[in-house]
Amino acid sequence: MHTLQELGEAIAARRRELKLRQQVVAAQAGITVESLSRLERGRLAEFGTRKLLAVLAVLGLELNVMPEGRAGTLDELRRERSQASPS
Repeated sequence: MHTLQELGEAIAARRRELKLRQQVVAAQAGITVESLSRLERGRLAEFGTRKLLAVLAVLGLELNVMPEGRAGTLDELRRERSQASPS
C-alpha cells in the first residue's frame, strides 16, 4: 500500500468481510465513528498510530513494514507463481 486511500479501502473491505458495522469497530477501537469513516475513505490528514493499531486489532489485521518494492512473503510469491503458471 502506498496511500492512505488504499489503507482505508483495505480496512473497509476487512470490516465488511467480517460483517461488522462501523459503530462496532469504532467502539471497540476507542475512536469515533466519524474518524473510522474518514479513515476508510482516506480522508484523514493524520491518524494516530495507536488508533490505527487499535482498529487493525479489532479487525484481526496487523501492520507489516518492509522495504519499498518488496514483493511479499515466500507464501505470497508461491501463490503468485502458481497462478501465473499455465495449467
